Amino acid sequence: MAAQQPSSASTHHSGDRWPPLESSPEVFNQFMWSLGVPQGEAEFHDVYGLDPEALAMVPQPALAVLFCFPDPPEDPSNPQEQVLAKEEKTTSDEVYFIKQIDSLGNACGTIALLHAVGNACSEISLLENSCLDLFFKSTASMDPYERARVLDKDDDMETAHSLAASAGDTELRDIVEEHYICFMVLNGTLYELDGMKGGPIKHGSSSPESLLQDAVHIIKAIMHKIPNSMNFNVMVLSRKPK
Repeated sequence: MAAQQPSSASTHHSGDRWPPLESSPEVFNQFMWSLGVPQGEAEFHDVYGLDPEALAMVPQPALAVLFCFPDPPEDPSNPQEQVLAKEEKTTSDEVYFIKQIDSLGNACGTIALLHAVGNACSEISLLENSCLDLFFKSTASMDPYERARVLDKDDDMETAHSLAASAGDTELRDIVEEHYICFMVLNGTLYELDGMKGGPIKHGSSSPESLLQDAVHIIKAIMHKIPNSMNFNVMVLSRKPK
């Protein structure tokens, strides 16, 4: 299953400056297009199930997969964090990654969008001097923390985020705390990009044609850790057919 909860939200820290985003293609498409991705270039699509038949209905190849889910309980025995230091060194130069610092509040939806578009720039032609174009150019040589600080001070990005947050059908007071992460493929490797983690996480080999199916294996593992929740949503960023 997937997308049983059509509207969901963001992450750990509350705050008026970065309110949570509803997890719907309509919200994310308008948000992305307002930032500088031309409407004829790419769009988000819902994934209505995790079985092969439902996945086959999603326009592919995928540029990125966004997953929205409730935060699982902290597991001190989880060895994943110990791996991240190595992964960050080996991927920081090739993967565009932004750290989610405390002052960014519920900005994980925006960070997931930036991870998706920022790592698909070879496939998406941004509008020149648009918000995204200027942001990626100005932060290209920065580390993940520096990029986070630039994002936190970007008034145009913050305004666009707030407008997108108010555009959903779900009342902000009704949204439960959830978190966005992004999956993408670069140079034949599947990466998980989570701003709350120490860096990009490698998940083995993949391709644009198999990205969605490969990401679903990781998504199912995350869902398995949160058995009492139905608040999951999966979206795919795909190129629009020419």
